[in-house]
Amino acid sequence: MKEKKSGHQSNKEQDIQCEPVESQEADTANEEMLESEQVKSETVENSADRISELEKENTVLKDQYLRKVADFDNYRKRMIKEKQEAFDYANTNLLADLLDSLDNFDRALEADASDPAAIKQGIEMTKTQLVNMLESKYNLIGYGQKGDVFDPNIHEAIGSMQGAVTIPTCSEIYLKGYKLKDRVIRHAKVMVTMPDGSVEEDKTDTDSVSEETEN
Repeated sequence: MKEKKSGHQSNKEQDIQCEPVESQEADTANEEMLESEQVKSETVENSADRISELEKENTVLKDQYLRKVADFDNYRKRMIKEKQEAFDYANTNLLADLLDSLDNFDRALEADASDPAAIKQGIEMTKTQLVNMLESKYNLIGYGQKGDVFDPNIHEAIGSMQGAVTIPTCSEIYLKGYKLKDRVIRHAKVMVTMPDGSVEEDKTDTDSVSEETEN
């Protein structure tokens, strides 16, 4: 009987020893669950904060973008306006300089018609003043003199005839030509005299023509 009692006590002791182990495992599981929930909660909070930050950044960037678009549109409109104004008023300085000549022509028309010489002198003075202004301020150069060697780059032949010349020569100037610096803006309109063979060609003249053409 005593042995049976001893065996029964042994089983109870084993049960008592198992209970604390199971309790510890349960506590550990609960702690892990709490930690997991806490981590999830912190993750959700961090995510919410991050989303809020990104939304703020997006708002700032969107505002900056809209401002830049508006600035560029204003810049584009300003450039169009300035370009149009530059085109519309490009000749302001030239026209202002021509006003003095126009005034002088008005004075010539109002002058006493009984004195043609005075009128002619006034017109000549006005022309001189106008030409000097255009040459000095705007680099306008007039050309075309009787006897010039004909150059198709700067002369326009209105007609031609045979004559006692060794090279094509401008025998009459119908309309002067003009250059703006080195660019021809109007060709001189001329009558050209072509060699008729009565005069032998001078090599010096030929070389001179070649040099002028190259220049």
